[in-house]
Amino acid sequence: MTTTTTTTTESVTSQRDALGERMFAALLGGMELLAIQLGTRLGLYAVLREAGPTTPGVLASGAGIDERYAREWLEQQAVSGILEVARSGDDPGERAYSLPTGHAEALLDPESPGYAAAMPPGLVGLAKTLEEVTTAYRTGAGVAYESYGAEIRECIAGFNRPMFANDLAQEWLPALPDVHARLMAGAPLRVLDIACGTGWSTIALALRYPNAYLIGIDLDTASIEQARRNAATSGVAERARFAVGDAAGAAVEGGFDLAMLFEALHDLGDPVGALRQARSALAPGAPLLVADERVADSFVAPGDQVERLNYGWSVLHCLPATRATSPVTANGTVLRAATVRQWAGEAGFSAVEELPIANDFWRFYRLEA
Repeated sequence: MTTTTTTTTESVTSQRDALGERMFAALLGGMELLAIQLGTRLGLYAVLREAGPTTPGVLASGAGIDERYAREWLEQQAVSGILEVARSGDDPGERAYSLPTGHAEALLDPESPGYAAAMPPGLVGLAKTLEEVTTAYRTGAGVAYESYGAEIRECIAGFNRPMFANDLAQEWLPALPDVHARLMAGAPLRVLDIACGTGWSTIALALRYPNAYLIGIDLDTASIEQARRNAATSGVAERARFAVGDAAGAAVEGGFDLAMLFEALHDLGDPVGALRQARSALAPGAPLLVADERVADSFVAPGDQVERLNYGWSVLHCLPATRATSPVTANGTVLRAATVRQWAGEAGFSAVEELPIANDFWRFYRLEA
């Protein structure tokens, strides 16, 4: 009995300590993400990249911040391994710090495949809304997408933009040979981008294919306003236009040669209805390209990092946001392939093909009536 009790106690202690260590690491990581977000908001990394080895005084002057705060932030960033100490010394005001080239790309180049600065605002947006989410859990209501604020828009747009810039035209569309052939031949094509967010997927195609005419639609007014600004800055506003709305409104116009729905199907309150409307917006034989989360085919616990990431988003954002829409269905982030096939069939698509596109986070589907 004593041996069994001792073994059980040791097992409980081991579990306890392992969870404590995991939570400590998460706290440390969260604090470092917030410090990165602080540096991004204040433009500190941009000053570091431009100035080279930088003292607290130089950073304070270049970014327009207080020098004492500049010194503390630089020291924290160096201790965290994000900055390097370019010149050491006993006088903290004379130490100089530099931003490694690879870190500069990860923090300052929004189209780099390694861009990582989209992550910190996501943590901020989720934390800011936690009180509303707590209330929603108690009442069964939802939390409107708009309540999550600019930080969530920034996170989602920043996380996906590198894929749109580097992979959409180069890898994803070639998996649709008929559409790709027409685009490469310079044929005029009408493309509908459903739930386009801040427009980077629409803009990426407009930049690559000068004969493509694109319409991006999204229910979030702030996202559409930003998409219009992004298109204007990118020089494609004449061929990439944006409207607040859903697939039902686009279906009135109809005749699209391609429709796209990226990482949004799981968020829709009426996914079957939206797919049905998307189908009616397409020209005969034209496909709908859907990308959504690459999750396990069935529930598995414990899960890998991608599964944990998706469930984290679902608990804190996607499920509450969907439930704020008086949904027919509130799926959450974890959208499995079998569910996509089921919804597509109910919406009237006769063919659903999972495309052989390598991506750590998304699965891709071609839907055709």
